[in-house]
Parts: sequence; structure tokens; C-alpha cells
Amino acid sequence: MPAGHTTATDRRVVVLVVPGTATWAPPGRTPAAWHQALAEDTYELLAALDRVDVAVAVATDAGDAEVEPIKALTWPGTPVFAVSPSAPVLEAVAGVGAAAAVVAVSHDVPDLPGLLIGKLFRALGSADIAVTPATDGSVAAIGVNLPVASWVTEVAPTFDTTLAELEAHKPRRHAVAIGPGWHRLRSAADLAQLDPGLEGWEATRSQLRRP
Repeated sequence: MPAGHTTATDRRVVVLVVPGTATWAPPGRTPAAWHQALAEDTYELLAALDRVDVAVAVATDAGDAEVEPIKALTWPGTPVFAVSPSAPVLEAVAGVGAAAAVVAVSHDVPDLPGLLIGKLFRALGSADIAVTPATDGSVAAIGVNLPVASWVTEVAPTFDTTLAELEAHKPRRHAVAIGPGWHRLRSAADLAQLDPGLEGWEATRSQLRRP
């Protein structure tokens, strides 16, 4: 695991947010295996980033029963904890401890370029919240400064919060930063957005290669 900073004044954290239960899978694949593959690949790309700490938040009301399978995917020492499915992003941010900024990432972006995470951290130099929009109208990643701005707490953004909603609530012009977009794998149609020529996302690739 990359070494992170140790003080709140400069510590940056990326927290992967994983639903406790699977929701879908491509034809012929089990939802549980697909869910695990997406989470594993997204975690691996985040764990490879420089100068950040990485944590995992599992959105579940079932406790350890749904946390342990995700914990098994991580490197030793990675914090893995449960958060409420109703407020997964801000609870995940609160759960990582003292930090200057936190980026929460949805589990279904196994091929997300790490560069986009860096862009969110840079944008937080002037914004309260920075997001990576997804092609389906949701968001793939959400970055916030700590302490979280009161208006962001009131909005309680999730990965399904729209950009229009954030823009409508922002208290000043540059409070919301919008980074380059990406795609999430939320349906079979989304698979066409994967680029087989890109390195990484091996677990997801393996699932798709199965007969």
C-alpha cells in the first residue's frame, strides 16, 4: 500500500464505497461474482495511487456478513468499515478519520484512470465539492474538503445525485468543481464503454471472458 500522510493538514484519502449486496450482472454471470470483480478492480486501481491513503466503506445494514467478503479483496492494513446505505458517501468520508480532503469512489468504475482522482484533489483547492460525472447522469466519484461544508452536508450527495442538484444548492460560483467525465458499469449496455486495450481491470475482464 502507498504510504499516506499522517496529519489532517495534508492527508488525502480515497475511500471506495461498495454496496453490500449485488444488484446486477451481465448475462451468464452471477451478481455476486460480478460485484466482487468490480469492487476488486476498482480497489486495486485506487491502491496503486501515489500519496494517498485508501480505505473501503461497505454500504450495508447487515454488518460483518457483507463487510468480510469485501475485506478479503484488500491489502492487509486497509481500513474496511460499514456505512449506512442511505448516506454512504458522507458516512464514508467521516469514517476515514482526520484528513484534509477525501474522494469517495463508486465501486463500479474498474477502469477509471487514476489521473481523474488527482484532478478532483486539485479542484478541492478552491471548491467545497468536486465530482467526476458519469455518462448515465450519475457521478463516479465525489471529493470533499474537511470539515465538510454545511451546504454539502445538507445536500448529502450520493453517487446518484445529479450535477443540477449540486449546482442548485451551491452557495457561491466556484463551490462545485466538475472534473472530466467517465462511465460506470451499471447495466449490460455500459459494457460497450470498456476499452479492451487498456491495462488493468483484470477481475472484470476475467468475468467477461468466461463462456
